[in-house]
Amino acid sequence: MRNGIFADPNQTLAALVENLPNLVSLDISGTNLAGTGVAEHSLVCTSEGLPTDIPGLRSRVGNPFEFLGLYRTHHEACRRYDIPAKFITGDNNEEQMLNAMLAYMDRPHVLQKVVNNLFHLFQSENCQNVYIAIKLILEAMDRHLYDKPIQISGSASLYYLAQMKAKKPPFEFKMKHHMIRTIVNGMMVFKDDETMMRNGCFTLCQFNIPDDVMFDYDRLVHIIIHILSGVDQDIGLLQRTAIYLLNSLACQAERSQKLFLGGLRAVSHMLSIIRFRLEHQLFDDILQMAWSTMWNVTDETAYNCQKFLEGNGMELFLSCLSMCSGRDELLRSMMGLLGNVAEVEHLRPRLMSEQYITVFADLLEFLSDGIEVSYNAAGVLAHMCSDGPEAWTVREPKREVVLKNMVIAIEKWDLHVERIINYRSFHPILGLLKVRHTPECQHWAAWALANLTTVYPKKYCSLVENDGGIPLLEEVIQSDTAYQRIKELAEMVINNCREHKQKKSKC
Repeated sequence: MRNGIFADPNQTLAALVENLPNLVSLDISGTNLAGTGVAEHSLVCTSEGLPTDIPGLRSRVGNPFEFLGLYRTHHEACRRYDIPAKFITGDNNEEQMLNAMLAYMDRPHVLQKVVNNLFHLFQSENCQNVYIAIKLILEAMDRHLYDKPIQISGSASLYYLAQMKAKKPPFEFKMKHHMIRTIVNGMMVFKDDETMMRNGCFTLCQFNIPDDVMFDYDRLVHIIIHILSGVDQDIGLLQRTAIYLLNSLACQAERSQKLFLGGLRAVSHMLSIIRFRLEHQLFDDILQMAWSTMWNVTDETAYNCQKFLEGNGMELFLSCLSMCSGRDELLRSMMGLLGNVAEVEHLRPRLMSEQYITVFADLLEFLSDGIEVSYNAAGVLAHMCSDGPEAWTVREPKREVVLKNMVIAIEKWDLHVERIINYRSFHPILGLLKVRHTPECQHWAAWALANLTTVYPKKYCSLVENDGGIPLLEEVIQSDTAYQRIKELAEMVINNCREHKQKKSKC
């Protein structure tokens, strides 16, 4: 016998099983012991008249094996019809492949091939036992974490299984977390293998992003930043998916998690991507997504705002503004980011230049895509004006002119307009309600709260109360410096919160 090839396979197998009549399990995988099959032998019948397509097993037709391994036998024995066994491993169908997974779980060289067979089966969206298949794939990946072929084929299989599962009842919580954790494990080990990274990212996108993956946030952003490191030039489907994941994660991240992202140089990587795309005039969705990611990462995170300025982010802002006219979504993301920067008191002097102020003032009139750009431009200017007249160090445009135009812009906005924005805290806005020396700042803050509590009372009324907004609004109403329109808006916010509270108490 050499390499699983026997000189007389039929007689050898027959002698083996006839001399071991009590044998219940037999594995002849990878050998030629099953003979050449029906093409040569047609059908072999026993003395009882029962058929078998494996000549050497005719003595076991009436006493089938509990287990028979036929995986990768010569002449594809597993594809034959009459096989005297209850549990068969092979690659003929899903059942045989899943049996092989179970039987060869501790034989990685064989398991690699089985997982790859299953991947090709799942690729055609053909799987009857999705739950069992997922459990076995996960077990294989968990046991053989450092086996690259198993991780690659396993993660690719999970991608298709997750797609199939999406059409059926949703994943159980434990299985969902197990899948995500196993995928991330493999990605952490094989960070430099693009196929593994691609499989992992695509599979993760089959889940509810970002909610389903936030429990493994730290490891996942490590992987994403690694994918994006040094790829400002070559943005393929993998990198595009990585930016999407990063943006989604940053959107839901807590402040400490955003700081963690900043420590991984997320802002720097986004700026590099933007710089390259401007240099090569690539005005695509990647450019917009990079700005959107920085908008999310800088939200109430002064460190990341500072990194944006230190990375010459304002120069890139001006370049995008001049080169990407007509891209309203891009402009909305850029101004949202600058709104975050303007909330940081010690960074505001770095925005105090005639060029920047002129741009912000001009954008007050930008209403082609709703109010968001105008709203954020007014927010930036309101925060800059909140530092007092002495902090306004530019000669043009004049502070009083900017404030006047800001009020004109605010009064053009529809109080009932739906918003493309997500506040998790009102502290920066409430801070502007305290600016008695410049009531125009209070005007913007009061309008923002009135709009949000009118359109989204369930979401924002409780946030106003929890952040201590009601006493501040009452102070504005009693103030002798706030003009009438500000007081009307403040009263509206209080009424919205009161009505929402009454409705909740009735439920």
